[in-house]
Amino acid sequence: MSLGRHILADLSGIEPVLLADPVKIEQILRSGAEAGNATVLAGHFHHFGLELGVTGVLLLMESHLSIHTWPEHGYAAVDIFMCGEAEADAALISLIAALSPAWQKINKHERSSSSVV
Repeated sequence: MSLGRHILADLSGIEPVLLADPVKIEQILRSGAEAGNATVLAGHFHHFGLELGVTGVLLLMESHLSIHTWPEHGYAAVDIFMCGEAEADAALISLIAALSPAWQKINKHERSSSSVV
């Protein structure tokens, strides 16, 4: 029985100015959560300074959505875990559309437990 979908995405070739903007990164993650029909419970975003990266996380009723950016490399690491009726793939599509990476590596994993009935 699947308990949820966990997606790790390596995205590169992204505009550095975008990756250094904590307000825009938060908007992109919140839009991703909305696209995935997830309920945001809380969020925290930390900007490392002018032209530097952003670390952000949204705590979801359905689990979490997080990002860490490296503007100097045009790179973002994204972690999406959603369970229940939430749609992790829809959230990922939203994030990719907003970030417009030139290259992406996506790893998807179904979370499950053989002890779950």
